[in-house]
Amino acid sequence: MAIYTKVGDDIILSVRVVPRASKSQIAGIHEDVLKVRIASPPVDGAANAELLKLLAEHFGTARSAVAIVSGETSKSKRVRIADLTVEAFEEKLK
Repeated sequence: MAIYTKVGDDIILSVRVVPRASKSQIAGIHEDVLKVRIASPPVDGAANAELLKLLAEHFGTARSAVAIVSGETSKSKRVRIADLTVEAFEEKLK
């Protein structure tokens, strides 16, 4: 299984979140998901907000172009990144 799928002009990304990390960072690809460490605790949506901000910054897109599709309360999430080409996505993933 790939870590992402292309749906129209959007990328749907499989993400595994590790909350309460020492700092927020992308940890790499592990078991067909993008592992992301988040410094914020999973309380009141703080970790989700930090995740979306981090992904938007990493992939060079607007924060409004990144949204959680499924897994809002889970560590395993599917995140949509709007208007991002596969080439740009794969380049930023390296």
